[in-house]
Amino acid sequence: MQKLRLRYTKRGRLRFTSHRDIARTFERALRRAGVPMAYSQGFSPHPKVSWVGAAPTGVASEAEYVEVSVVERVDPAALKIALDEALPPGIDVVDIVQAHGGNLTERIDASEWRIELDGIEPETLADAVRAFLAQERVEVERLTKDGKRIIDVRPAVVSALVEPRSSDAGHDEAGLSQPCGILMTVVRQVTPTVRPDDVLNALRVVADLVPPVPARATRMAQGRLDDEGRLVDPLQQDRES
Repeated sequence: MQKLRLRYTKRGRLRFTSHRDIARTFERALRRAGVPMAYSQGFSPHPKVSWVGAAPTGVASEAEYVEVSVVERVDPAALKIALDEALPPGIDVVDIVQAHGGNLTERIDASEWRIELDGIEPETLADAVRAFLAQERVEVERLTKDGKRIIDVRPAVVSALVEPRSSDAGHDEAGLSQPCGILMTVVRQVTPTVRPDDVLNALRVVADLVPPVPARATRMAQGRLDDEGRLVDPLQQDRES
């Protein structure tokens, strides 16, 4: 049995699609592409597909990961082409590698997020970020199915900075007006998970920063933090093996 590790995107309107629906779409695409899937044993066999750290509903992503097990050897390059033809616009397969041991989940302990705050001056956002980073604790309130929960956001945030707008192809700036503050932040994947909206709520707590329109968040990368606080590509080890 061969195990393949895929990186894919979630763009455009698909940011509002739940992970459950993304998973169903992906599994249908695997069947349409004729992938010789491996199945579990038992009365209700299901394809051996493992999802890693899926982005929450409402945010886009350039770096989602999934592991797929097959019963016949598959060429990763050919599979990438076949899946891109079978998947809807917005889900694009960026990379496929053959797994060479190890646990993919253990190679991911942080995410880099790009958060666009339309209507917020970059200087105003920078002041709020400095105020946040100067704190040891910043508690926010989150509403869960079990009621309200208090979360300390500050320990999870590794870095945060404001960057100028650009025309980089990795993200879509259509619809953004001037002014627009763009926050780039690296957040550890802790328990409970600190999400982009938690970071924005923390900026509201420390600096009364309230965007006039909903912010737009995109996960740009996932990986393990190195000694310098940079994210290491979780597929790099497989690619080099």
